[in-house]
Amino acid sequence: MQKIYLVLAFLATALLTAAYLPEKDNPNNENTGWSEYLGGPDRNHYSSLTQINKSNVSQLKVAWEYHTLDSGQVQCNPIIVNGVMYAVTATNKLFALDAATGKELWKFTNTANVSLNTNRGVTYWESKDKNDADVPRIVFALGSYLYAVDAKTGQPIERFGDKGKVSLKEGLGSTAINKFVISNTPGTLYEDNIIMPLRLSEGADAALGNVQAFNVRTGKLSWVFHTIPEPNEFGYNTWPKNTYKNTAVGGANNWAGMAVDRKRGIVFVPTGSAAFDFYGGNRKGQNLFANCLIALDAHTGKRLWHFQFVHHDIWDKDLPAPPNLVTITKNGKKIDAVAQVTKTGHVFVFDRVTGKPLFPIKETPFPKSTIPEESTWSTQPIPTLPAPFSRQTITEADVNPYSDDKVALLKTIKSSQRGLFQPLNKKETLLYPGADGGAEWGGAAVDPDGIMYVNANEMAWIFSLKSTPKEDELAHLSPGQRLYTNTCLVCHGKELKGNPKSGYPSLVDISQRRDREYVTKIIASGKGMMPGFGHLSAIDRQALVAFLFGDEKVEATVASSKAKTPYIPYQFNGYNKFIDAKGYPGIRPPWGTLTAIDLNTGKQLWQKPFGEYPELKAKGIPTTGSENYGGPVVTASGLLFIAATKDGMFRIFDKKTGDILWETKLPAAGFATPSTYLLNGKQYIVIACGGTKLGTKKGDSYIAFSL
Repeated sequence: MQKIYLVLAFLATALLTAAYLPEKDNPNNENTGWSEYLGGPDRNHYSSLTQINKSNVSQLKVAWEYHTLDSGQVQCNPIIVNGVMYAVTATNKLFALDAATGKELWKFTNTANVSLNTNRGVTYWESKDKNDADVPRIVFALGSYLYAVDAKTGQPIERFGDKGKVSLKEGLGSTAINKFVISNTPGTLYEDNIIMPLRLSEGADAALGNVQAFNVRTGKLSWVFHTIPEPNEFGYNTWPKNTYKNTAVGGANNWAGMAVDRKRGIVFVPTGSAAFDFYGGNRKGQNLFANCLIALDAHTGKRLWHFQFVHHDIWDKDLPAPPNLVTITKNGKKIDAVAQVTKTGHVFVFDRVTGKPLFPIKETPFPKSTIPEESTWSTQPIPTLPAPFSRQTITEADVNPYSDDKVALLKTIKSSQRGLFQPLNKKETLLYPGADGGAEWGGAAVDPDGIMYVNANEMAWIFSLKSTPKEDELAHLSPGQRLYTNTCLVCHGKELKGNPKSGYPSLVDISQRRDREYVTKIIASGKGMMPGFGHLSAIDRQALVAFLFGDEKVEATVASSKAKTPYIPYQFNGYNKFIDAKGYPGIRPPWGTLTAIDLNTGKQLWQKPFGEYPELKAKGIPTTGSENYGGPVVTASGLLFIAATKDGMFRIFDKKTGDILWETKLPAAGFATPSTYLLNGKQYIVIACGGTKLGTKKGDSYIAFSL
């Protein structure tokens, strides 16, 4: 009997021990967590875990669900370090959970600086020296500040900047003081520096988009790279003289995040367009370093090489996602490369060290602008390989065959300017790929074999310009209405009705839904993807809110402040999707795709419609695909996890074929990139479910799945 007890005790001990040992497929305990944004410094969305695989994926169940009690759009890709998950709520409250149970450990709420803008995640740092006095910390952006808090307690790190925070405007110069500056993408770590993305206004009031590195221990500014160069810096002559003084041009910022080769000490920084986005007559030239991939020395911020994807951008063709650091094989030789996806639906692949393109890129002629003041660039770079993963043109044959509005849609197609890099003017231009791509901020996943997996939007947009009213033309308007005309009308319309189908809410009767304090804060700080208008004075904001609430007393209103936006002769007529009366895309499906691309050869392996409309499927219409936001995760077991679609589904695909292996309905749509990790011998997949975007219902949860 005693022998039996000893055997049972031995088995019990073995089982308990095994529960805390790494999986056999992961003997070195590598990549069991998800300790960095998008899975690692290479931003490849890749995990070596194999516990969840093709043979058992059908057995996935909900492991836990955490309600933040803070509903709204959440784009966060959580990180998991030492069994703790770190993420943010819809209004950027930072929290920590037990990653095995979803139990809340702590929550950091700063009532003095609440931000309603979206945030895609946070950064974990700890010293490599076990005797170091500096505690592990979470570094994250909240409003216009960068915060550092103790990873174990959620308390501010007092010696970091000013009692736990530093201004994200630190290296932007004096012109940024009253301007909209936030960060909604996690910073990139290199040694003791964190290099921060910035989101700015896209109008003429935009701040400079300098790349800044902060010391992660102290918060002090380590280095700055000027994306609009100063005199004697490379690229200065690609702008009008003194553009760097930020009097009428700003932007050229990295907002989408970066990748870093820590072995070589190179950080790869993709940038957006210069602001104002849709007219460049006041910034004639090639405009370096807007719309570039810049390889910087991560120690110093010195430029090593760059490539510009759009010369003199007037289409808002920002680089939408971090690049992927990959290793590919060409002519039998392994090459460390960097691959960048674009809104135009292209993938550009370069040698990581030299910047040499690994597939030929052709400078292709495009039409000149018909606006006398504008000077478009005569050519734009188009890669010969890989082939585009989004359609490049819209023809009359592309009208939505399932729409009841085919005649009206066809009329719009016929009457509009069309074509890639067609310059905007007062005539309607059918922009395709649209304002959100092609590729969007979710970015691409790449496995060690060099296969890229990228989801894309297939939505056309209608853009146009109009002449900007001169000040005397607005003199008959009240101060509040004048501010609305110059600041809000482009998105919310002359009658305040907005464009809900394109994602711009109505402001009609806003006083019945929100109080003055809330609306005033949104005007100042922004919300979701709406920028704030920090350059407006308190008097301006008061007048604007009074106009929106319908009780502006003109005789008692003080004239607008001296903080004027530089005059630009043309205004944008707004982001209008090309849709039918029921809100479906005006073009034929697919309306969203998922594509596998072999970066070794440049060949597409497969492409599938991604997402669906259940009501159309019920009518017997084949899978159409849908708009999608958020990226995929690919694993060593041959699986690809992704949510992202408007239909609110979470799907797992066979990465070799693109076939769906498993899907489930989420509590709210998951417009975010999932994370996967191994804890106590069990693999989990977690996704943020905030919904809200694209008119979907709101949610407030993070939900984890396991076998």
